[in-house]
Formats: sequence, structure tokens, C-alpha cells
Amino acid sequence: MTSLHADEAFLAHYQFSHDPFAPRVPGFKFFPAQRKPVLGQLHHLARYSQLLLVVTGPEGSGKTLLRQALVASTNKQAVQSVVIAQGITGGEALLRQVAQGLSLATADTRSILNQVSQLALTGQEVYLLIDDADQLDDAALQVVLTLAAGDGEGRPHVFLFAEQALLERLEALANGEECYHAIELQPYTEEETRDYLAQRLEGAGQGIEVLSEEQVEEIHQRSGGWPGAINGEARELLIEQMLAQRSGARRGGFSFSLPKKHLLALAVVLVGVAAAWVMQGRDSQPASEPELSASLPLQPSAAPADGKAPEPQAASGAPAIEFAGSSQPLPLPLVGQPQAVIRQPLAEAAGEELDNFEPPAAPDPSTVTVPPAPIAAAPAPAPAPAPAPAPAPAAPKPATQQQLKQTETKQAEPAVAAKPAPAPSPATAKPATPSPAGGNWYAQQPASRYALQVVGSRSEANIQAMVREGGSEYRYFKKIHQGQPLYVLTYGSFASRAAAQAAVKTLPAKLQAGKPWPRTIGSIQQEMSR
Repeated sequence: MTSLHADEAFLAHYQFSHDPFAPRVPGFKFFPAQRKPVLGQLHHLARYSQLLLVVTGPEGSGKTLLRQALVASTNKQAVQSVVIAQGITGGEALLRQVAQGLSLATADTRSILNQVSQLALTGQEVYLLIDDADQLDDAALQVVLTLAAGDGEGRPHVFLFAEQALLERLEALANGEECYHAIELQPYTEEETRDYLAQRLEGAGQGIEVLSEEQVEEIHQRSGGWPGAINGEARELLIEQMLAQRSGARRGGFSFSLPKKHLLALAVVLVGVAAAWVMQGRDSQPASEPELSASLPLQPSAAPADGKAPEPQAASGAPAIEFAGSSQPLPLPLVGQPQAVIRQPLAEAAGEELDNFEPPAAPDPSTVTVPPAPIAAAPAPAPAPAPAPAPAPAAPKPATQQQLKQTETKQAEPAVAAKPAPAPSPATAKPATPSPAGGNWYAQQPASRYALQVVGSRSEANIQAMVREGGSEYRYFKKIHQGQPLYVLTYGSFASRAAAQAAVKTLPAKLQAGKPWPRTIGSIQQEMSR
């Protein structure tokens, strides 16, 4: 959980040192609101209570962070903490993990309780902390209850962090006996949400001024006050705001904006070119001009075939660039600990080059066009003035001959075209590959709904194969990224971000490795419209 998965365009637009809403960020500070009292209560109950302690809350409520804070705030000399990693479900696997944490060769309940008793004689207590405890099966929960009860000589302090549904299973296994004490986490208030956002933004080099009061209120309402959802909603809102600002700037006119360090690099290049021009003298000026154009990759070198002038790379939201002595642009590292947003584990599993990112600033089509030159028609009237009276009666003759030729060619065309007509029809009907049918589907969906962005690829055939393998819930759409087509695979349609996030666990393991993330249908529609 140390990777930031930060979009470079997102960081550059807001001048963040890192993604402020990533799960773990550099210099992370524990936000005490609604959680510090619970932390103190856990320490108190661990000392004076003999019951199993259960911390409940929905996904994204901060249970894992609270567990980490509990371990960090214990006295390491008096407490030995054993943390059970996520993914443990069975009783035998649970016992092996506990035995390994206590440095035992045998993994059974008696050996573990004996070791706990021996540690108690030396003045050490054992904390057993299990994250995502709702994933344990009944056999594993029975092992937990047995360990929490102890054997009279010693018992570990057991902490379970899970969702609310675990309590009903514990009551059924306890047969009516009181065996646990439950603590339910509460969401943040709107004021606490504002303070939490301010802390996150200040850690990334900005302030709460990045968000308006209306935006803070909207984030709180959409997230319900849960910190995990606050992070997701705030990042989604800032990305949508970035896209709107960039599209508005492009419609209003060309805007040249680069970070200060990139402008400094550009200034150094210009000074070097000017110095070379002065040293070589005016005689070498023509030779230095191509060098100037070659050292400025931000300027378009040639107009594309469609007649539209290409946009500068800085305005298209592409990664920041620096100049390495020639026209070759190179990526610049970010301040802090940036991470590439390409889903590398999934790229290795699928065997293809992926370009998946959290939502990119897709380049808008440029409004600067090169109009077709009508000057070719201008020379035609030049010879007309000399024989002014003659062209008027002479014009019908070539016109009628030309019409006869056109009618002859039109009559001959059906006979010639009739032969190749059958050939393309079977060829076009043969392939049964899935089309980006998502186009019509995405357009018909409400913009407020969510979909999981799974993976992107430069190869449409690879994405089509994944759609056929996955089923009807998988769709894809086409967009243009860095001047090339990119095909993005999505999964499902959900009414809320929480529902979309919960659906990640239902995806195959190789797709989960790529860290799918929920996004609004509206943001997808915006990318497709561009």
C-alpha cells in the first residue's frame, strides 16, 4: 500500500508534490477526529477487559488505519503484536500465521496458549490483530474464540477489524454467551471532513483553497463522511474540474502554461542557442536556425494530413518534459515519490503493453485549422479577358461533351462495380469480434452512474479478447491518448462509487492485480466526445 498511483497530469495541474488522496502518502499523519477516542478505548479494554474486541465499520471507514495506529501506539517492550495478513480464511492457515508470529515450530491451539503463558511470566502481553476478519470462515472464527478465551494461565488480547455482519456470526458461534465487545466506527461530520481534506492537501503542498465550500459540501454528502470515500470523491471532483478548465482554455484560445522548472529548462535551452548564434557570427545564422527549431519540441514540425495544427505537448496534459540537447523529449521525475499509473502486474499477466491511468487529460481536438487554399482558382480568370466575347458561346460545347462522357462512365460503372460487390460482403460478415459497442451503451447511461475502469491497451484485438472472455458486463470504448488510439476496458454499471468499489472483489485475480478503480460514466462520455 505504498504506491501512489498518481496521474502526472493531475499532479502538474494542481502543483501537488504527490497525490494527496492516495491510500498512503509521504509524511502521512493520523487524523484524530472520531478515531482517537476509539484508539484510547481499545487500549483501555485491552488492559481491563477479558472479552474479544471487535471494531466494525463499512469499507473505507478507516479500520486498517486504526489497526496500524493501535500497533504503533503500544509499548513494544511490554506488548508483542501479531498481525494476521489479509487473505487468511481457514482455521489451519490462521494457526500457522499465529505460530509464525510467536516463533513456534508447531501450529496448534495448546502450543500457542503455552507460549502466551510463558511470555506473560516475563511481563509481555500478546496482541493478536486480524484485519478483514469477516473473510474468516466459521472454523477460523471458532479458533479465534478459543484463543481469546485462553486456558486460565494466559490468554492473548484479540482484536478483530471487520464489517457489521461479523457480529451475527460471532453470536451464533458463542451460543448465547457474552464473548465479545463491539466498537462501531462513526463517519466524519462536515466540519471534520473539511479538516481532513485540508490536512491531506497541505501534505501535498496546497491548501483547502483548492476546493470551494460548495465542493467540500458535495464531497461530504457523496462520501457519507467515510475517509476512504472522501479520498475517492475529492480526487474525482478535482480531475473533473481539471478537465473542464483545460477544455475551456482550449476553446477560449491557446494557453501556454508550464511548471516553473520546465520553463527554466526551456530558458536554459534558449540561452544556449543564443550564445551559439553569437559565437558563430551572422554568417552561421542560417545553420543555427534549424538547431533552434530542433531544440524546441513544443512547436509543431508539420501539419497533419487532416489540416489541423497539432497542439503543444504541454497543453495536452502529457507528462512534463525536459530537453536533452536535441529534439528528443524525456520524462521528468516528480518531487516526492511518484508512481507510474500503468498497471504493471496486469500488464505482465496479459502479455501486452498497457496504458491505463486514472482518468487522463485526453487531448481535445484542436480548434486551429488550416483552411484549403482557394488560390488555385484565381489564375483561371487571367486568360479570360483576352477572348472575352468568344468563351460565352464556346462554353456549352465542352460542357455537353463532358456530360456525355460522364453519362457513359456512369452507365459503365454499375457493370464494373457489380463484380467486386459480392467479395467484401462475406469478408465483412465473417469476423465476429466485439465492436466498441460501449459507444452507444455509454451514451445511453446516466452520467452520474459509475463503472470500473479495468485496463487499457493499444491493441483493440487484446481488449476484444478480454470482453469475449469476461462476458456481457465487460465493455470498452476508444479514445485518443498521446496522439494514438487507446482502447479502455470497463466493467459493470453501478449506482454509487461504493457499489463499484465493492465489485472489484468479484473480478478475476489477474484483473484485480491491475487495481481497477471506479469512475463516473460522465467522465467517460467526456473522453469519448473528444
